[in-house]
Amino acid sequence: MQLKEPSSMDECIYFSNRTLEGGKGKVKAWVYRKLCPKCGNASMGKPVESGQVKIRAKEYTCPSCNFTEEKIAHEESLALEASFTCPHCGKQGEGSALYKRKTFLGVPSYVVECPHCRGKIPVTKKMKAPKKKGIKEEADDVE
Repeated sequence: MQLKEPSSMDECIYFSNRTLEGGKGKVKAWVYRKLCPKCGNASMGKPVESGQVKIRAKEYTCPSCNFTEEKIAHEESLALEASFTCPHCGKQGEGSALYKRKTFLGVPSYVVECPHCRGKIPVTKKMKAPKKKGIKEEADDVE
């Protein structure tokens, strides 16, 4: 499966390019805009009011036919695509997942699976580090 990277940010609802786990891996993830289900001519986007895009809108609209769809229903029908270097096995790969955040190691993130080692690769919110599982920090006992 060969993924096509976006040539412009205007094609995307979401885009992220980051380094994973202290430089062990990299991930580039994006979500393309969906074509209008009613007319099929234009890509759905957030509504534009007086020349400005409404940032915290609760719906997506079609600019050509003004069809409106709820934000939650619209975003659940989208797919996140990712190109990555796996931090577990070091191989390059591509994958896709639902555009819905799940809790992974205590942090809300989109989770993509490596096709080579089946390791889970989280695309977290900005500046969030996953919690380490099973690592206990022991204090030095001084007698």
